[in-house]
Amino acid sequence: MTETIENLRDFNYFKLNTNTHVLVEYIWIDGTGERLRSKTKVYDTPIKSLDDVEWWTFDGSSTDQAITKFSEIFLKPVCMVRDPFRGDPHKFVLCETYKPDRKTPARFNFRWIAEKIMQEASESDPWFGIEQEYFMLKRTGTTHLWPLGWPVGGFPYPQGRYYCSIGERNNFGRALSEAHQRACLCAGLKLSGINSEVAPSQWEFQIGIARGIEAGDHLWLARYILERLGEEFGIDINYDPKPIQGDWNGTGAHCNFSTTTTREQGGYEYIKEFMLPLLEKNHQKMMLLYGLNNEARLTGKHETGEYNQFSWGDGSRGCSIRVPIITKELGKGYLEDRRPAANMDPYLVCSALVDATCMNGKYLMTLIEQFAESLKQL
Repeated sequence: MTETIENLRDFNYFKLNTNTHVLVEYIWIDGTGERLRSKTKVYDTPIKSLDDVEWWTFDGSSTDQAITKFSEIFLKPVCMVRDPFRGDPHKFVLCETYKPDRKTPARFNFRWIAEKIMQEASESDPWFGIEQEYFMLKRTGTTHLWPLGWPVGGFPYPQGRYYCSIGERNNFGRALSEAHQRACLCAGLKLSGINSEVAPSQWEFQIGIARGIEAGDHLWLARYILERLGEEFGIDINYDPKPIQGDWNGTGAHCNFSTTTTREQGGYEYIKEFMLPLLEKNHQKMMLLYGLNNEARLTGKHETGEYNQFSWGDGSRGCSIRVPIITKELGKGYLEDRRPAANMDPYLVCSALVDATCMNGKYLMTLIEQFAESLKQL
């Protein structure tokens, strides 16, 4: 099987004549709101910027974004990076999805409103660092998935030896995580690190520091690259907030957040006296945007706060918001929102944080309504 995969890779990335064609991979979020799709368009002209990339269409009835009778969905290119697999001059292009009028967002397109919020809050200059956790799963048979390195249908040693671990008996999946890190950096994404996590075969990568809409763009593209590499390794990437029941950590996407004011002297007091009360006030609303099935993860155990109760602490990982000790010591810095689940949409989470703390909740109900509408069956 390994030889087959390697041979396919050699064939798929056979060197192209870069003087005549540019392959552009159009990437979009599908009708699950959690998974990505892509297809390739061949250009015979140079691609230097997004202005050189055309809008395109796809069959939305096959991605759960339209009914067959009105299946045309348009792709609007919004973020372009280097294709780390095909190399230069080929490109990855992240796209927003629109209905046939090219104005109405398709299901699970929240980037348009996120960009609007980031633009209106531009004076606050929001910065983000997102810690994306995930599980690596292996398939046994045609349907059953189980974590990489675990006994089939059984359980490994309890947690404690796997976080930031080394060694064959402790660390499962480093090759994929390392390949992902290098591919993301090759693409030009703002990936800042990786580490194995608390549960065996659970990993994390970090995106940031990223400013405004860039955080969501780079996280989605990093997820795409991870899934593509998973194809070659024969590993399924899982973002479920609690994929394995029992005494195992869930999977989150902690969001580190700062503004111009929090990064200035006095920022710690500003976080404590101004931001945290606003986050507490809007806690229940924000939880609606922080990932499905998140209540299974936020139990107050396994380094989490409780789903229905807001809490915060200096350096605490057992609460909703952790204010890092370095922020308290310096009197300025950032906060870590530990509530988002691994399957969250970063456009929603980042927008909610900015809106709640910088814009008095101006768009919070709109975000909730847009998300609820996307969750409805076609």
